Amino acid sequence: MTTHTPRDTAPAKSSPAPFSLVTTSLPAFTKKRSVGDLFRRPETGALFGTVLVFVFFAVFGGQQFVSSGGVASWLNIAAELAIIALPVALLMIAGEFDLSVGSVVASSSVVLAVVSGTWGLPMIVGVIAALALGVVTGLINGLMVSRTNVPSFIVTLAMQFALAGLTLGLARVLTGSTSIPIPADPFFKAIFGTLINGQFEVAIFWAIGIAVVIAWILQMTKYGNWIFAIGGDAVSARASGIPVAGTKIALFVSTGLGASLVGIIQTLLYNGAQTGTGQSFVFNSIIAVVVGGVLLTGGYGSVVGVMLGCLTFAIVNQGIYYTGWNSDWAALILGILLLAAVLMNNTFRKLALSSGVAKNRKAA
Repeated sequence: MTTHTPRDTAPAKSSPAPFSLVTTSLPAFTKKRSVGDLFRRPETGALFGTVLVFVFFAVFGGQQFVSSGGVASWLNIAAELAIIALPVALLMIAGEFDLSVGSVVASSSVVLAVVSGTWGLPMIVGVIAALALGVVTGLINGLMVSRTNVPSFIVTLAMQFALAGLTLGLARVLTGSTSIPIPADPFFKAIFGTLINGQFEVAIFWAIGIAVVIAWILQMTKYGNWIFAIGGDAVSARASGIPVAGTKIALFVSTGLGASLVGIIQTLLYNGAQTGTGQSFVFNSIIAVVVGGVLLTGGYGSVVGVMLGCLTFAIVNQGIYYTGWNSDWAALILGILLLAAVLMNNTFRKLALSSGVAKNRKAA
């Protein structure tokens, strides 16, 4: 019997049927889309959530929430979160987790402050050293996961604690403090740590640029198909000739780079480093990714959805202060959003798969 590839995906060369079915979660945009197709997109639930929370806090937060200062407050948080959440989303689409990003933010921040602040080396040396730390951390995580088959949850959780302890210990030995100042270099300050119009972080542009690059990788290159295929069925992907281990290692490196970039941004923005900074990114990034439509089981998600998930998280996180309510309610709202997002993601995933099966049967 002839195997038919779903109309929404381009046929993969010399790929078995399982690989084609895995990539049905990445629909092409060359066909006319219906309303039903829109509801099967991974970012649909995230869009509903973003609009809902924005309207909610615009009503109860008043004029200050939608003022330039209010918008900047949640856009800045969303931007820093997106820089980490986007590569974390790629990793989760491939079926893995990275819980070490919080310690990478802190350690890269401390490295930059020590190298270019305490030791007085050129700022470019400190930036490269901070980025190198993120790459090495991601490389170690990727190699450990691919070589030992220990779940990435355990490997990266161990790295999170180990790197946090190492950062704290070395900071005390090298500087005698957990807070390390660094003089602001005008050039690097402008690139990484300046405020546009005194309100909007330059990190917003970094987040947009990273989102464009990742969207291009997912939609326009074979590597995007590899990521979805690995998350959908790693065994079938490996049988199709996809370098599963190498791809996962590269994705772990990308999460390390994203986290180290945020560490650099925060260090130059605040002219100093704290050994305990960045820990909130560990679960905040996962919350944003899941709210953005990425399945915890992998194989499904989109860049647009992740960006919307970051916006939703930031709006809730900051919007609660404009209402005058107790900030404890923000955690409750985020918890409800997370649960609702998981339920909606599963529903939309089933719709997408049922659509692909129906199209296959119709074509047959």
